[in-house]
Amino acid sequence: MTGPLRPAFHEGQVLAAADLTATVEYARGRAARYARHLHEWGIVEGLGLTTEPRTDPLTGVRHVEVSVAAGMAVDGTGREVVLTEPVVLRESDFEEVNGADQPTDEPYPVFLTAADREPARAPGPVSCSGSATSTRVEESYQILFGRRGDERLAEEQRPPAIGEPPADPPARWLVLLGYVRWADGHFSGVQTDARGVAVRFAGVRADTVAARSGTLTLRTDPAAQEGRPALVLSGGDQPSLVFGLYQGGGAVSPLMTVAANGNLAIEGSFSGRMAAGSTLVASGTATDGMLLPLPSGIIPEQVADGRVVLHVHLTPRTPPLADGTLCGPVEATVDGDRRVRCRVRLYNPLATPAKVVEQPGAVDFLVLATVAATNGGG
Repeated sequence: MTGPLRPAFHEGQVLAAADLTATVEYARGRAARYARHLHEWGIVEGLGLTTEPRTDPLTGVRHVEVSVAAGMAVDGTGREVVLTEPVVLRESDFEEVNGADQPTDEPYPVFLTAADREPARAPGPVSCSGSATSTRVEESYQILFGRRGDERLAEEQRPPAIGEPPADPPARWLVLLGYVRWADGHFSGVQTDARGVAVRFAGVRADTVAARSGTLTLRTDPAAQEGRPALVLSGGDQPSLVFGLYQGGGAVSPLMTVAANGNLAIEGSFSGRMAAGSTLVASGTATDGMLLPLPSGIIPEQVADGRVVLHVHLTPRTPPLADGTLCGPVEATVDGDRRVRCRVRLYNPLATPAKVVEQPGAVDFLVLATVAATNGGG
């Protein structure tokens, strides 16, 4: 095994085509390794699916024309895929892949992949024989429609080995651009996620991020937009960590601030995990078959894993009785799912004939939720 081979030249050397090609391939391989291992693959800029309303002149059916915006992606092999202008998706290409499907509301994935092509311009002579040979390769693209469920193919792709160059045909890497909907023989809409798989954007692999200006800002949009969240870490004489929302002028209005001395200031309310031994209460009236509520702030998962212990007290309620009717509780219990079982027995000795009637009842309940000591006290 050897590492990457960097071309080297000397005076008087006769340069062959292989020498020049090796120079280009070395640069491409280095750029691909950088993009592949220091970044997460995905869409870098643009490439969104956009729609324009249209009407079929023959049937009058309203539909949309779908286009892919200009932009750039980096695939999982480190290769750049560039669209210099918008591209209109052809319905005939979709029908070729999915035309036999039954009508459905399910969206279909749209992929982008790299492709090499001969350039449009005519090649020039490059040899003494005068023969014309292409001296350029167009690093182009191909847009593909997938079948329902094919979006999993993009998620299951695996990057090449450490030293491998970017993918060239016939190798192919799929970048998911989004999904289209299809109805009445036309595109009917677009979306960015389906069946748990969303459009993937490029990212950065880094253990340290340093800000040269002394302030590091994280936000959820490419540009600062009023009302959108941001996290600002500031240095200087008064270091702080601020979470807030952008104002119209581009400043961040603080909702939570952590000062250098550890002091925390918040604009809203604060809620945290209960300390060990603390107790919350819920009470009320329940009828047979009802599910008892948990105290506010307690979730079923805390009870299931033992972090919270429940204590339930039930008191049967006596229903309104006619003259001479006697009432006695038969059952007043709650099961492991917190469902109430309450039955009462009614008996009127003065009635003719005397009989016993059993019917659903009601209880007053008290639910105590105690945080177990194993919770660690915080």
